[in-house]
Amino acid sequence: MITGFAIWSLVSLLFLGFGCSSWKAKEPVGFFTGVKPAEMKDVAAYNRAVAKIWFVFAGLLEILGIPLLFLEQNSPLCFVVVFAVLILVFAIIVAYIRVEAKYRQ
Repeated sequence: MITGFAIWSLVSLLFLGFGCSSWKAKEPVGFFTGVKPAEMKDVAAYNRAVAKIWFVFAGLLEILGIPLLFLEQNSPLCFVVVFAVLILVFAIIVAYIRVEAKYRQ
């Protein structure tokens, strides 16, 4: 399962990259695929808030992957990890909706 954790970590790094690019962006960054963001009151603050969401997501995703180091392959406990990630995804969606509502014009 070390290979699985390594892949998991690469995905976490990808989301960390999304956060870094969002932090440095000059125009409002999109969050959902294919949806342009609305006009924002304070673009820099909005981008930083979106970047923080990505940073937290990447960190928590990495933490949720740690059990993969100790579980056997095809362990039923992998479903717990997958379910936790599903909850995490819903949480970042809710967080983004709140950020968008705060900074929308």
